[in-house]
Amino acid sequence: MPTLNVNGSARTHDAEADTPLLWVLREQLGLTGTKYGCGIAQCGSCTVHLNGEPVRSCVRPVSSIEPGDKITTIEGLSADGASHPLQKAWAQIDVPQCGFCQSGMLMTAAALLKNKPKPTDADIDEQVTNICRCGTYNRVRAAIHIAAKG
Repeated sequence: MPTLNVNGSARTHDAEADTPLLWVLREQLGLTGTKYGCGIAQCGSCTVHLNGEPVRSCVRPVSSIEPGDKITTIEGLSADGASHPLQKAWAQIDVPQCGFCQSGMLMTAAALLKNKPKPTDADIDEQVTNICRCGTYNRVRAAIHIAAKG
């Protein structure tokens, strides 16, 4: 059975090669924090990290994951699910409204802060292209700035 390195653990699956990574994570590995939104890589709800970079898992076939690749889902962003600086900032200013898109937003924002620890509004607008149906973009931007301040 094929093996994936997910959140630091080796996880086996029996999905067909063309199965999107999203469905392997959710249906076979039980990691349901990553959400299905559009299925065409536009909304970002399915964002996970692949070797530290944000990817849209709804269009990434599981067969494209190479041995040694490291996948991080929202469940692996912090050990307790709440201690990452972004998760703290999200809670501090109550970012989510419905919350559906938030795991993807957090994963995209985490990658942004890793690459640009002090992003400008323009950096955030350019990199965080996820769609929020509730329109919490101003709170997302504010939370990213709070997390960047440490």
